[in-house]
Amino acid sequence: MLPVATIITVLFWVSLAALAFAVSRRVALWRLGRAAPLLWSGLLAMPKRYFVDLHHVVSRDPYIARAHIATAGGALLAIALVALNYGCALYLPWLNQAIAAAALLMLAGVAAVAWRRRAPPARLSRGPWQRLPWSLAALALGLVLLVWVPVTAWSGMIAVLVVLLLATGAYAMTFGAAHGGPMKHAIAGLLHLAFHPRAERFSRHPEARPTALLPAALERQEFGVGRPADFRWNQLLSFDACVQCGKCEAACPAFAAGQPLNPKKLIQDLVVGMAGGTDSDYAGSPSPGIAIGEHFGAAEQRIVPNLIAPETLWSCTTCRACVQECPMLIEHVDAIVDLRRYQTLTLGAVPGKAPEVLANLRETASCGAYDLGARYHWAVDLKVRQAEPGSAVEVLLMVGEGAYDMRYQRTLRALVKVLQAAQVDFAVLGEYEADTGDVARRLGDEATFVKLARRNIEVLGRLTFKRILTADPHVLHCLKNEYPAFGGRYEVLHHTTFLAALARDKQIVLTHQAASDAQLTYHDPCYLGRYNGETAAPRELLQQLGFSIKEMARHGMQSRCCGGGGGAPLTDIPGKYRIPDIRIQDARAVDAQQVVVACPNCTAMLEGVVGPRPAVIDIAELVAAALEV
Repeated sequence: MLPVATIITVLFWVSLAALAFAVSRRVALWRLGRAAPLLWSGLLAMPKRYFVDLHHVVSRDPYIARAHIATAGGALLAIALVALNYGCALYLPWLNQAIAAAALLMLAGVAAVAWRRRAPPARLSRGPWQRLPWSLAALALGLVLLVWVPVTAWSGMIAVLVVLLLATGAYAMTFGAAHGGPMKHAIAGLLHLAFHPRAERFSRHPEARPTALLPAALERQEFGVGRPADFRWNQLLSFDACVQCGKCEAACPAFAAGQPLNPKKLIQDLVVGMAGGTDSDYAGSPSPGIAIGEHFGAAEQRIVPNLIAPETLWSCTTCRACVQECPMLIEHVDAIVDLRRYQTLTLGAVPGKAPEVLANLRETASCGAYDLGARYHWAVDLKVRQAEPGSAVEVLLMVGEGAYDMRYQRTLRALVKVLQAAQVDFAVLGEYEADTGDVARRLGDEATFVKLARRNIEVLGRLTFKRILTADPHVLHCLKNEYPAFGGRYEVLHHTTFLAALARDKQIVLTHQAASDAQLTYHDPCYLGRYNGETAAPRELLQQLGFSIKEMARHGMQSRCCGGGGGAPLTDIPGKYRIPDIRIQDARAVDAQQVVVACPNCTAMLEGVVGPRPAVIDIAELVAAALEV
């Protein structure tokens, strides 16, 4: 009979070969996708991205963060030591003790994971994921027994037990991963960090906001994604990295409203489409109202409707809550918009009122087919200057589509009042301001977005100004983050940022407006917070006004969407609840009498909630009311 050490050496090399097979099998699937830049330097950046960027997200749940560190750290250390001691046939006793210590660390982490899995949250997938702690425990226990059981106690049964335990764990990490088992995420996850579709997510530059949609290559006849093979290869890799933790599911406003979208299920459907098969093995929460086991896919087959229902795509508000919460840094919104582009540009299959709005944008550069000259009628009596070529101005005010809404005109009049009180040198675009294309792009009509972007860039290029100011976070995002890809680079500020600076520099003096018993909460717009990182300025303004903010359970970068983004009010996919109703319930839960907003979409959606509710007011209206004359 071979010595146990020799058997372990053989098992190690067999496992290494199996791991190579698993990687090659998944690589073959990823290579089905379209070409994308292959930056090998990402491999060198992988440790920093794993230990810093990824763990910034994982650490939001301290319990599972510690369990993950113990499990993954212990496993990697133990495997490295086994490779050294048994792979190289050194068989050194002190290395054995180090292996045992690493295995015990791994076993402690696995125990913590198993404890969480006793009564798992609804968001966690079951099935193979429920069995994974036992597979990893088998590997760790086998290593401990290998080291700690004295040689004199080794018998045939003990040797067989140790080998079976090690083989069970090794199988889960190799052949199991090759066939789509849970440990697939470990292989794909590390490579995903190295070759991430958005390398800019790892930039240390404070102004870097990796939230702009990537332009479609219309000149190469790439009109979105219709089949799994139409995704870029590193997007397919990213789908394989999903750990099915369901944090995206828990954060998704559409899922909470009972609309037919579960971002975790969508990513798993794309994995099925890449590898081929059906969704019958999926062991997590379904997309509400859509049965599991009735959909199928393959790399060259249509994704919609064979694998994903069209209403699933159109439920998304593009709020990026799923992306914000994903511990594997997967880009759900990019995938959804790519799929929408195919539905819109190739098939013309857009539901609800969206086709009418897209036609209006193409023909009139306005969502409602309004006369562009009427955009600033609300300011006629305010004597607002209009920007003209050859006449320099400090600040250019762009108001967006909200300017046609009578309710939002109150916000804009308040903003103008504050700017005039602060003697800011500003002007508006007047009839030359077209829609920025935000809605068109998120509905998948990339061609119309590009047309509108180029039109606005041409107009802005004829004017002389230092910065752009807007009260609409969607306008802010387009101009600041998405226009640079087309040559338009500007300093763009949201009105909360600008007004906070005016108050800080004493260009405006604010009187305290808060009553001692006032209950006020602030709703963070998705396109201001998650998309542009601005959560501090609105709160600074409210504090200067003397208000004490009653924060909702979900606020700041974890704010709940109002339901108004991504063209969702136009596609109008029904659910069990309305997203703005849920958000108002968040405000009621903290006994708020007022909900302060900073976005025209949020104003419209939250004021549309019927029945008793807190008052909804834009922060500019509060500032204007507090001006000390």
